[in-house]
Amino acid sequence: MTRPVDTAWCPPAESGGASAVEISPAKYSEPMTPTESSDTLENNNSTGDSKNTSVIVNAIAVLRSFTADEPLLGVTEIAGRIGLHKSTVSRILATLEQENLVERDVDSRRFRLGLGMIAMAGPLLAELEERRVAYPVLRELTERTGETSALMVWNGNESMCVEQIPSRHQVKHLAPLGARYNEALSSSVQVFLASENEDRVRQLLRSGSITLTGVDEDAVEAYLLRLKESMERGWAVNFGETSIEEVGVASPVYDHRGNMVASVLIPAPKFRVSQDTLNSLGEACAAAAAKVTTRLGGRAPH
Repeated sequence: MTRPVDTAWCPPAESGGASAVEISPAKYSEPMTPTESSDTLENNNSTGDSKNTSVIVNAIAVLRSFTADEPLLGVTEIAGRIGLHKSTVSRILATLEQENLVERDVDSRRFRLGLGMIAMAGPLLAELEERRVAYPVLRELTERTGETSALMVWNGNESMCVEQIPSRHQVKHLAPLGARYNEALSSSVQVFLASENEDRVRQLLRSGSITLTGVDEDAVEAYLLRLKESMERGWAVNFGETSIEEVGVASPVYDHRGNMVASVLIPAPKFRVSQDTLNSLGEACAAAAAKVTTRLGGRAPH
């Protein structure tokens, strides 16, 4: 099995995924003495808040180190990836392990994400109406095309997978749940960026939040034109552009206000996709996305 088509792995592209670290409790200030001013106390609180915030950020960085491609990681590997000392990573992992957010592999003594992560994500996934509505449509799409189908959502600078129906073929491409993609040529990223203001797209490309090789003015303008053409066609294409072995097509899903809320993605091995097959996949993807839109009571913008 090869890696997902919309390659924004973490890393690579996640789009683009230990040991344990103790998260220290917040430090409360001592009662103010007659020689202490209120300004001093306020500064102490500010310092404590800053320290606690950095601990939380570090813990999140540890959790994000794990990917579908590399689910098992050791302390040294995580420390190298996120730029923290091994002792710090070890303490964080210890606390995460106590909370069942990571667990230790018995044989390798490395870490993987724990079942506590599912418990945390459960309420959010349950409330994702798009996911519930799209599931039967994705099943139909996979039956029709024989390829994997997935539902993607946008977090502002990444496309994220929230549902997937795998292909029945032995050789297939997947978009694992939670996978995140930020490569400009990923088909789902193209779909979401096509709904953004052009100035916003330029800012994302120039800042590197969305990755595109050779970001000069001509490249950005050519990319914006490509996004317009994708919207007119009804689906975006990634024909071996993020990986020579992978193809992806994606189409937009809209809510009742005409806002894009998700996209349907079909990832497939390139060897199985001719130009004719690509068009068929694109049409099937667009039809499935339109069906999800209808089931949501949505409408495409005019």
